[in-house]
Amino acid sequence: MRKPTTTAPSNLSSTSSSSFTPKTFLKNLPSPPPPKPSSSTRATRFRTLCSSSSSSKPPNPIDFIRWIPDWADEIKERGMRRPRALYTHDQWRDHRSSRRHLRHLLSSLSSRVILSLVPPVLTFTSFAAVIAGYNSAVLIGWFPEGFPLMRASALPYQLTAPALALLLVFRTEASYGRFDEGRKAWMRVVSVTDDFARTAMGVVGSEEQLRLKRALLDYIMAFPVALKCHVIYGSDLKHDLQNVLEEEDLAVVLSSRHRPRCIIEFISQSLRLLKLDDTKRTALESKLSCFHEGINVCEQIMGIPIPLSYTRLTSRFLVLWHLTLPIILWDDCAWIVVPATFISAASLFCIEEVGVLIEEPFAMLALDELCNLLHNSIREAIAFEGLIQSRVLSKVNKAHCEERSCNGRP
Repeated sequence: MRKPTTTAPSNLSSTSSSSFTPKTFLKNLPSPPPPKPSSSTRATRFRTLCSSSSSSKPPNPIDFIRWIPDWADEIKERGMRRPRALYTHDQWRDHRSSRRHLRHLLSSLSSRVILSLVPPVLTFTSFAAVIAGYNSAVLIGWFPEGFPLMRASALPYQLTAPALALLLVFRTEASYGRFDEGRKAWMRVVSVTDDFARTAMGVVGSEEQLRLKRALLDYIMAFPVALKCHVIYGSDLKHDLQNVLEEEDLAVVLSSRHRPRCIIEFISQSLRLLKLDDTKRTALESKLSCFHEGINVCEQIMGIPIPLSYTRLTSRFLVLWHLTLPIILWDDCAWIVVPATFISAASLFCIEEVGVLIEEPFAMLALDELCNLLHNSIREAIAFEGLIQSRVLSKVNKAHCEERSCNGRP
């Protein structure tokens, strides 16, 4: 028997009645096609799949091999950015102590020079182990006949060893010459700055120019800091000069392209505004030529390295030397070629690495502490200037009083 069909109540709206569909009819309807993803959506899904698949893959050995030199370079650069300190009496005593050899040996794993040599030393030691393993396999008979034994005469090494030694000595000597030149240039800058400040304190004595005199001394103290930030990569000039210059002056210096010369221009303009006779003005302006000379010397050292052909020749010579060292030493040392190659690579590459590091001298000098000592010395002279002057004047007045009493004057 067929059931009667129920109709919708009359009070229902047309919208609700039109949306009503029997369930059987819904089952028979075809499902709507999925919306076509856009290009941005497809790119996002592709990146997600790639990232998920890359995360599920095991680590690539090539990436690990690339990570080792990056890690060594990071340690080297971190050591270059580390501030140096001037030696004290206690540090000099430790420096010449008879226990220094043991202390240096125990601190080898924290040395940035040694850690930066991990990639080349590890590479050549591994290559020596491969050569030793191949020769051992040939001698045992693991390879078919026809595979040669990797060995050679030691005569070529005996002939080229003096050449390699001379290359390393000359390379290190040239680098130390640059280091010494940079050190002398900075010692001259520090000495001229201190002399400039004390000369300005002595020749400028009028009361109405005390404010300009104070500004001149601030500019003089700011010059070595600006030069230090100019030659050392990653320095923060704003942080170093925030307690030396006023905010407006510091903003002008930071906006200039050559900040040390901008400080010199501040000094020059201050000297022009001071009321000085020609002799005193000439004496003060002569100090500016020393500042310009210091800038030129530092920029030449930074911009002109040791001839690159010399550096490349030394590096190539070292690489070829240690690539063939296991083959040369196999007949005499057998598997001892592995530690022998390690010792040779660690020693010779260490000498070459020291030469490369001191070739850029300013990061190796205690420039921050030199600038701080200079500032403290000048500020102490400024603070004691009035006290010393009053003490000298009191002695002069006392001498005049004693002279008058001796002459019978009241």
